[in-house]
Amino acid sequence: MFAEGKAAHPAAPGYLAVDSGGSGLRVAVGTYDGAPPVEGRSGQPVRTGEQGIDPAHLLELVLPLARALAARAGVDELTTAVIGAAGFATLGDGLRAELPDALPRALGVRTVALAADAVTAYIGALGPRPGAVLAAGTGLIAIGTDLTTWRRADGWGHLLGDCGGGAWIGRAGLEAALRAYDGRAGGSAPLLERARERFGQPPELPGLIYPRPDRVAVLASFAPEVAACAPHDPVATGILRAAARHMAESVAAVCPEAGEPEVACTGGLLKLGEPLLSFLHDELAHEAPHARQTAPQGGPLHGSARLAAALAAGDAIWPEDPRLLCVSGVHRRAT
Repeated sequence: MFAEGKAAHPAAPGYLAVDSGGSGLRVAVGTYDGAPPVEGRSGQPVRTGEQGIDPAHLLELVLPLARALAARAGVDELTTAVIGAAGFATLGDGLRAELPDALPRALGVRTVALAADAVTAYIGALGPRPGAVLAAGTGLIAIGTDLTTWRRADGWGHLLGDCGGGAWIGRAGLEAALRAYDGRAGGSAPLLERARERFGQPPELPGLIYPRPDRVAVLASFAPEVAACAPHDPVATGILRAAARHMAESVAAVCPEAGEPEVACTGGLLKLGEPLLSFLHDELAHEAPHARQTAPQGGPLHGSARLAAALAAGDAIWPEDPRLLCVSGVHRRAT
């Protein structure tokens, strides 16, 4: 089926793993022998409209990458596809309705798993262990499980939540810049200067941001400017401290109360570094003192790949859920 290009390895069955977020999507194709997968990406995020996440647009972005990567990886038959998508819990009805049939038609896969990106972040970070994972990127969601049921907190999108995420930080930074421009309390002159350098004069900001379909990513793009100002700007420091508090509150809401759960944080927002990470460490210790903070084993794309391999082997133990993790086709779930 994947005859294009020259295979890097002998032809073999394999999996497709996808991580779709507010800033674009990443795709991996690999075999089941443990070899590193071949990866690619698109900087274009999947469109979201009145019907939720657009399945046709997702397929338009994913299918060419899947075929090209399969050829490079030496995969002649994709048997399992796992799609992890931001917003899947609340905006995934179209994906649930169309992808279980569309992906087998287009790629020949026999098993399709659709998951919230928080679920793939969890699986990538902690694997088959109870605990909680904070997925902090353009948006923000926390998810926890005792391996019987899932619990989630936030992930409500940039208009209603995602408190502490990249778009939240960027929006708060731009608000502080505009407060300084107006002469209102709570303004930040350093952030105002950064906003001018990045976007132009403040009166132009609404017209530059509100009409854009990718405004969430545009807001998040200002988060690094907030982090850069934090060492010498108390307003920027306060924004990061508040973000860390929001993150820890979401983790505490989903972390199992019994046993010795683990907590891991993942996502591109963590690249902001200090002081966000120091604030986050302190807030987690305060909000979830019974949990052990641990480094994630991998990110959401790794989680999609790990889930695909577990489904193929019959070793998947993570609970299925209509809104968070849906599996269709030929699969065996460990009990």
